[in-house]
Amino acid sequence: MKNQIITLNNAPKISSYYSVVGHKEKAGPMGDLFDEYSDDDKFGKDTWEKAESEMQYRAVKGAINRAGLRDSDVDLLLAGDLLNQCVGSNYAITNFDIPYLGLYGACSTCSEGLALGACLYSNGIVSKCCAVTSSHYCSSERQFRFPLEYGGQRTPTAQWTTTGSGAFVLGNEGTVKITEVLFGKAIDKGITDINNMGAAMAPSAIDTIVRYFRNSNHSPDYFDKIITGDLGYEGSEILKDLLLGEGIDIRKNHTDCGLMIFEREQQDVHAGGSGCGCSAVVMAADIIPKMERGEYKEVLFMGTGALMSPITLFQGGSIPAICHLVHLSAG
Repeated sequence: MKNQIITLNNAPKISSYYSVVGHKEKAGPMGDLFDEYSDDDKFGKDTWEKAESEMQYRAVKGAINRAGLRDSDVDLLLAGDLLNQCVGSNYAITNFDIPYLGLYGACSTCSEGLALGACLYSNGIVSKCCAVTSSHYCSSERQFRFPLEYGGQRTPTAQWTTTGSGAFVLGNEGTVKITEVLFGKAIDKGITDINNMGAAMAPSAIDTIVRYFRNSNHSPDYFDKIITGDLGYEGSEILKDLLLGEGIDIRKNHTDCGLMIFEREQQDVHAGGSGCGCSAVVMAADIIPKMERGEYKEVLFMGTGALMSPITLFQGGSIPAICHLVHLSAG
């Protein structure tokens, strides 16, 4: 199982999707593609944490409605976020009468949810399920770094946590299928800098990509896009350089969700975007719609996540990371 690519013979389809973002994301290059946004990032709530739960609620409700379903039609919700004990998801999911599995894979949670949901569907355990994840810049800064009022200086390698939530309904309707998944391994290369998540996560992406192409019948050229989320600028450069040493060249078709969601220099996000919600909203607003329109036929989506907590960081611990792979096919 360690290097096994799971081929889903009963491949689930992405029946619907929905994206909800904040004002900075709306002002970025993908702004017109998102389904909902909030000008003040509060979404009508009085705390950032409650706002994150509200984003998740709206994303799930939007995806279920778009699929023409009711809550009772969905067998399972797979949800996660960046907050301690996944409280953003926990409170959001109380609005639905649907069984719930909470996930924590940090920024890999979107691909983890899609991969787990696809396996459950393929084996006949669920007929319809919904995978959702979220992040919020303000709640994440307060938990992992400093309160916003502190006004700390951001390093050039730092990434900007995306305020956003993306939800996906998996079932038997749709044109985009999940045909393969490959679960990641926790990789720890001793990185301790919380302001350089790209360097911490790139080794896990390298491990997953190398295992995939060494055990797959496909080459990088087979895919229209090879998408990571979210290594940002620093991690993406490390990834492409070190993969060349493994004989794998993804330079011409690789992109990263953290580089797509913002204009790096104009919006002053340093190394790009990050957070559970980053890859979720990019996939829901841009990549999957393009696959439905026939612009992309084969896509590798790999969510990368840094598996640390505030406590381990305060203790000087290093940052393990993980990368889960999902192969999407259109048509």
